[in-house]
Amino acid sequence: MTDLAIVIVNYNTRERLRDCLRSLEANRGVSFLTFVVDNNSSDGSAAMVRAEFPRVHLIASPINGGYSYANNLALRQILALDPPPPFVLLLNPDTVLPPDALARMLDFFAAHPEAGIAGPKLVMENGKLDKACRRSFPSPELSIYHVLGLDARFPKSRRFARYEMTFCDENEMIEVDSVVGAFMMIRTQALQQVGLLDEAFFMYGEDLDLAMRIKRRGWKVYYNPAVQVIHYKREASRHSPRAAYEFWRAAYIFYRKHYADTTALPLRVIITLGLAWKGGWKLVQEMMRPLPPSPNAAEMHG
Repeated sequence: MTDLAIVIVNYNTRERLRDCLRSLEANRGVSFLTFVVDNNSSDGSAAMVRAEFPRVHLIASPINGGYSYANNLALRQILALDPPPPFVLLLNPDTVLPPDALARMLDFFAAHPEAGIAGPKLVMENGKLDKACRRSFPSPELSIYHVLGLDARFPKSRRFARYEMTFCDENEMIEVDSVVGAFMMIRTQALQQVGLLDEAFFMYGEDLDLAMRIKRRGWKVYYNPAVQVIHYKREASRHSPRAAYEFWRAAYIFYRKHYADTTALPLRVIITLGLAWKGGWKLVQEMMRPLPPSPNAAEMHG
């Protein structure tokens, strides 16, 4: 039986993708399928995968539909398998895994049957922790602390620094709200209960949204620093002229979806104006329209 299915969404990161796939090939003790979804890259990424990694399931999308859209192309195929693998890994192409990473992450899930999601310690090229690999949801309260710079000024404060959880030892295993989609291992049962990634998010925010939906089903999310993975951060996003805008657009969608209805009106106005200022006129225009329903919201039910 296959233990794990891996989904890698690629956009113009051919060399990083090659290194990532080689690191996966070196992993032992786990039976896994690898899917690469290429988002209409112009750098020959798809041709490289065909030529050098014939066992990889390549999905060459004719459009760049975004991160959620591309992941869902593969996830639909994975969940249609009979039976589907018990675990799914969303993995960025700008990561390099040690040979025991997959086996040790699966061992972690075996020891924590309540875990719906888990992620490793991600370390950037400079050796520093990628702080996004363990975080709290960006509630209005935490967002205000961040805008005011209180999390940076008081990084050890359990009140002000909760978003990136800098008050915790980076080598301590802890329960968190979310890990980052650069390496997000998911229990298939939990994914089946909540459905696929929300394609309203083009890039950014979809991992937080998925973690919130899974936690609301009673599952837990863990940061497991016993496994360490290299993350060459922003390798794909730097190729996208949309990246800066999509960051603030994702923040707006996440806020509207999960917090706006429970936010007091004066604070809601302040948050909306702040997001409009950051996102610019294009985001203001989007704010004037109702949020579209996720095209995959009703695909699966628990």
